[in-house]
Amino acid sequence: MSEHKESVIREEQGTIRISEDVVTAIIAQAASEVDGVCLMTASGSGVGDLIGKKPSSKGVKILMDGTRVQADIYILVSYGKSIPNLAQKVQERVVSSLQSMTGLQAGDVNIHIGGVKFDKEKK
Repeated sequence: MSEHKESVIREEQGTIRISEDVVTAIIAQAASEVDGVCLMTASGSGVGDLIGKKPSSKGVKILMDGTRVQADIYILVSYGKSIPNLAQKVQERVVSSLQSMTGLQAGDVNIHIGGVKFDKEKK
């Protein structure tokens, strides 16, 4: 059976519990908003296992340790984009979104490029 994890933040007025699923969804959405990210891929899979164009937590693996989150993000990029620049933008967007939406701190944000998407030629 899978264990459901959450982050606990203690404040003066009480406790805030943030589900691992919520953190994963925030990371997936942030990554998908970067220009050049075409699709999220199933973590560790090949290009043949790509999923739909909507952001999905299937392309994100996280490890939560208190208020610190380590993320592995699996994406497909558009042809012609600079992969190092794109990966850096994804990392920056994820770190910013995590901090502003949850108050959690990002640890390592690892980007895994599963492939390149080529546009079909128009006739």
